[in-house]
Parts: sequence; structure tokens; C-alpha cells
Amino acid sequence: MSALKSLSVATAALLLAMPVTSFAQPERDVKTEEANRALVTEFYDQFFNEHETEQSSRVLAQDYIQHNPGVPDGKAPFVDYFAGYFKENPDYQSEIVRSAADGDLVWLHVHSTNGDEDRGEAVVDIFRVEEGKIVEHWDVIQPVPEDSANDNTMF
Repeated sequence: MSALKSLSVATAALLLAMPVTSFAQPERDVKTEEANRALVTEFYDQFFNEHETEQSSRVLAQDYIQHNPGVPDGKAPFVDYFAGYFKENPDYQSEIVRSAADGDLVWLHVHSTNGDEDRGEAVVDIFRVEEGKIVEHWDVIQPVPEDSANDNTMF
């Protein structure tokens, strides 16, 4: 028997002897996921559209973790940062186009603009929720271009 054939037979035997691993996902808690999604979308609308930074921030954890490199960690620094931003940019708005939740994560696909003439940015915000508080945030931000190589929108 050739070395290659022997190796193939040995590999097949080894694979057949391995225990079967289940790739089944754990059962989802849709009620909690939906509560997390509602918490995040309500916070987002109040904070980024109504610019209600104090009241809406009640759902942020004190030790809130921020992954956007331009925004500080912590609840108070986050609120202070955006209170100043909204003062300088009173026309800033963020339309939630779609949202989803999975486990403790909530995703938002957002069209943010700073006035009627602004084409804006396409944003994906990801929030982690723990015990009814927003504890962590990531985002990916992309400008909406004037011209596109296709006829699809970013939303």
C-alpha cells in the first residue's frame, strides 16, 4: 500500500473514531432578547434624536465600555461628550433602519445625518446588554457617497 493511501486510510479511521461534536446553538431566550432590543432602541432614539442625554443615559452602566476610539469610556464621560456634541450639532439625527438581537447583543443599522443637506453616514452600532443596562458598545461608520457603483442604497 502506498504511503499516501496509508495516510488517507489512517486519517479516515481517526475521523470516524472521534466523538461527534454538536454544533447546535443553545436555545434562545427571545423574550429577553426582545427586551434588550427595546431597551437599546428606546435609549438610542431619546439620546441621539431627542438629544435627551441625562434621562436616556439611565440605562448605561457606570463602567460603560466604549470601543469607538473617539469617545471616552464610562457613563459620565460618554454623556458629557455627546452633550457637547449635540450643543455644537443641534440638527444631528439618527434614523434606525433595522435592528436585531441575539443573546446579550443588539445590532442597529442606522442612517445618521447632521442637517437636511447632509447625505450622512451608514452606521452599524452593536450594544451589549447585561441585567437591563447597556454595558458595552462597538460601531462601524461609513460615509454615504455621492456616487455609487450600483443602484442599491446603503439602507
